[in-house]
Amino acid sequence: MGHIMELDKAYIANTYARFPIEIVSGKGSIVTDSEGRQYIDLGTGIGVNTFGLADEEWQDAVISQMKKLQHASNLYYTEPCAVLAEMLCLRTGMSKVFFSNSGAEANECAIKAARKFAAEKKGPEYYNIITLKNSFHGRTVTTLAATGQDSFHKDFQPLTQGFLYAEPNDIGSVKKLVETNKVAAILFEVVIGEGGVIPLERDFVKGMVEIAEENDILLVADEVQTGNGRTGELYGYMHYGIMPDIVTTAKGLGGGLPIGATMFNEKTANVFTPGTHGSTFGGNPLSCAGAISILSRIDEGLLSEVRSKSDLIFEALSGAKGIKSVRGLGLMIGIETERDPDAVVSECIKRGVLPLKAKNKVRLLPALNIPREQLEKAIETIKEVCAEV
Repeated sequence: MGHIMELDKAYIANTYARFPIEIVSGKGSIVTDSEGRQYIDLGTGIGVNTFGLADEEWQDAVISQMKKLQHASNLYYTEPCAVLAEMLCLRTGMSKVFFSNSGAEANECAIKAARKFAAEKKGPEYYNIITLKNSFHGRTVTTLAATGQDSFHKDFQPLTQGFLYAEPNDIGSVKKLVETNKVAAILFEVVIGEGGVIPLERDFVKGMVEIAEENDILLVADEVQTGNGRTGELYGYMHYGIMPDIVTTAKGLGGGLPIGATMFNEKTANVFTPGTHGSTFGGNPLSCAGAISILSRIDEGLLSEVRSKSDLIFEALSGAKGIKSVRGLGLMIGIETERDPDAVVSECIKRGVLPLKAKNKVRLLPALNIPREQLEKAIETIKEVCAEV
């Protein structure tokens, strides 16, 4: 491991505070490091490895496609891209899909689409987009501007203009911004992820829908982290019984390969025309083949299992010693601990469990199919660590 750490320090841009672990392999929810030590993975590459590591069905789909065609560009038709788009539309009721490479790019696409739609329908002055404080929408200059956290803004001014920040779960805050600004869209995560794993209240989401309808404003759901079964529904907005105008997703859709998707409903389906947006790698055959494998297995049986495992975690941790609160949806969970969350994560790693962190909380994003016995063992470790105040 020492050699790899030295190479990394010498040649990789200094943007990550890595844990002192070199991961070399894994199977399912068990990760193995360069010293042969094994860990129960509760992070899945930050919500990416939907069915864990070395998933054979996903591997077969990607390898089969790799042997035929790894890339063609969007100058030509390819089967995996078209098939995946059809699957997404049939599963969601959306009408069109634009493929990119990441969640940030999916959100960039949604922002461009919302502004173009509003400019053509209401006028170019309707460019403002409301997001929520503590939200996170990406690390490009524009999606950083959309992110409702000042800490992400300070080093990169001037950011893209035209973003307004409302208080989450305070519909009066949204209403005031709409009344005093010319607004194109409201962009939101149904569970604020990086900002602390905070689910939106049902009445708040209903209020956003009403405001959007009354003011002819688009609703854009950022499902980059909440999507693809993570919350116990295919997409998180489905818990709330709403239909956004645009939905973005990434992370778990590809199962380990980079892919982003921006989905448009019938209202917004034709906002883009040839030449108004594009992506060299968007709709890449390998990424789409992997995503088809993932999406085809997210059925009601799996979603029910996600909800059941979520209940297990909440029941085990709620009210436990050293734990202040447990919040989240499905297998996207944030734990507020009496101990410093960094200390909790570090101690869990020493004991063979790999959780994550989100703001002031320990965050869990396990594989959707993590075996129950492994999940129970990992949760027991977290309980023990949190109790050691």
